[in-house]
Amino acid sequence: MFTCPDKSCHKCLRLLNFREENIKNYPSYHNGPVDSFGELSAQILVVGLAPGLHGANQTGRPFTNDYAGDVLYPALKKYGLAEGHYDKRKDDGFTLLNVRITNSVRCVPPQNKVTGEEVKNCGAYLIDELNNMPHLKIILTLGAVAHNAVLSVLGYKKSQFKFAHGAVHHLDNHKLLLINSYHTSRYNINTGVLTPQMFDEIINKVKNLLQ
Repeated sequence: MFTCPDKSCHKCLRLLNFREENIKNYPSYHNGPVDSFGELSAQILVVGLAPGLHGANQTGRPFTNDYAGDVLYPALKKYGLAEGHYDKRKDDGFTLLNVRITNSVRCVPPQNKVTGEEVKNCGAYLIDELNNMPHLKIILTLGAVAHNAVLSVLGYKKSQFKFAHGAVHHLDNHKLLLINSYHTSRYNINTGVLTPQMFDEIINKVKNLLQ
């Protein structure tokens, strides 16, 4: 049975220390590993980087109250992969349809930057999640860190499938499609690396490849 790390998780000392700081600074926040959003029966898994300090770390739901979610969730709804009103709260009633969302690292990192060790430590939860999604067909990775994390836990060499926005990789050993997108972060949007229109095209591609 799939489980998410609980608030007693102490695998990553740096993240644990940061969590303890945030408990003092923001006592009303979730301040712990953030569980995935969506059903394990979904055919699509979106993998991001890590919770944002005032986003998922506050609300306890991936990409919620975070700028990245302001791009991600409307796009999913636009293409029929979500329903309801996204109101940046865990209890807003917003529902994913045939999609599940998670992160490579489940705890918020300082300055939104994770280490290789932290990605590796959380890899056990990621592979457990993948193994418990019986209908999974497509993995959408937001950014190179998520892309490499998925490859690592599935046993592929990173050199086999290089990250590129819009790329579709066939993971034949697992009968999965791995699709790449730049992360929907505020930085990427503000610098023009990614536009909402570009991301809409990615979600449309995911929807079409599922059919």
